[in-house]
Amino acid sequence: MTHERIEINPDIMGGKPVIRGTRLPVETILRKLGAGMSAEAIMAEHPRLTPADIRAAQAFAADYLADEDLVYG
Repeated sequence: MTHERIEINPDIMGGKPVIRGTRLPVETILRKLGAGMSAEAIMAEHPRLTPADIRAAQAFAADYLADEDLVYG
């Protein structure tokens, strides 16, 4: 699946997925959401972010996980 708002470039943040046009990793957004921060609070800390960027980070992570092989130990 194509994620227009997500960029993966080895020259930016070591190739981690980031919000296009920023150096903000998808991982950072997801960790903040997971810690209970609201999208509004994250956008207040990172004024260049939009609600669509937050949703794009979540969609990217969901698509990434959907392609993972599950191994049950």
